[in-house]
Amino acid sequence: MATQQKNGAALTGEVLLRDERVSVSYTGKKQDMKKQGAITVVDVDATVYMNFMKSHCCYNAIPTSCKLVIFDTKLQVKKAFFALVANGLRAAPLWDSKLQRFVGMLTITDFINILHCYYRSPLVQMHELENHKIETWRGDSFQNVYLQSSNHFLISISPEASLFDAIYSLLKYKIHRLPVIDPESGNVLHILTHKRILKFLHIFGKKVPKPAFVGKQIQELGIGTFRNIATVQQTATLHDALSIFVERRVSALPVVDEQGKVVSLYSRFDVINLAAQKTYNNLDMTMQEAVRRRTCFFEGVLKCYPDETLDTILDRLVKAEVHRLVLVDRADVVKGIISLSDLLQAMVLTPAGIEALLS
Repeated sequence: MATQQKNGAALTGEVLLRDERVSVSYTGKKQDMKKQGAITVVDVDATVYMNFMKSHCCYNAIPTSCKLVIFDTKLQVKKAFFALVANGLRAAPLWDSKLQRFVGMLTITDFINILHCYYRSPLVQMHELENHKIETWRGDSFQNVYLQSSNHFLISISPEASLFDAIYSLLKYKIHRLPVIDPESGNVLHILTHKRILKFLHIFGKKVPKPAFVGKQIQELGIGTFRNIATVQQTATLHDALSIFVERRVSALPVVDEQGKVVSLYSRFDVINLAAQKTYNNLDMTMQEAVRRRTCFFEGVLKCYPDETLDTILDRLVKAEVHRLVLVDRADVVKGIISLSDLLQAMVLTPAGIEALLS
């Protein structure tokens, strides 16, 4: 149970995580306090989530059990992507046996870039690429294909670093997966994501006072992208969608009809299934057909409305375990996208005075 000091600034509690006792604390200003039955309602300042993330390390957010697949750079590209599909993963760390260290991440973005770059190439046939090894994509001639090779280093974080630092790295480098590497052994312990961090906050953040802004409407807070929204017509081709993924660097595309109404959602993860289905040689199919061929379960487009509160939206995202919601009006016309990156920027980094990492 959390304990409360009426005239003090500290709110403390304990939660069970990874079979350890983890202290949860908050220090902030109490602007108003009133009793509603047995519940104490506290208005606190906007830095509560920032302080929460700074007071917990990356190790705290690692689950007790998780799946981690590592690829050697000598593995064939085709086999690597098949392995991602078979294990339901979106990325895997890359191990260079010559250098004896991790050198990067192979992600769905790489698969999309490869397809987009070579599908209509007069010089290279798609079947030829299947025999290439992962290390081929790290060569200078393939810098435009390999996601993290342009940085010439693997972006990672220590298990002892704060979750605040992890969020900063994810948003600064515009990546979706951050390897947690033990500095002593050099082993990858986990791959941190926006979703994992937000879920950690949703579960254990209940032990700290809820800031007033979570009760405000999302349109009032202005969290999300509302201009120049990346969408794709259902009559467009799958290759057109890949072009948008590459050029706009978005993680999902609302599929819309002629009236701009959202009819489906096509994500980067859907693209990797082309490897399993061996249909990546047919990127001229329409988006309508691509959506129909999708083999994984799709429960429909998860939407939200401008007059819904941030608290409602957070709860919906965490329970559905998705990376974004499509903001629509009452006629289902797309008006914006609210992603996990948008939320973490607004809730954690902006209060710290760190702005515009998503621009």
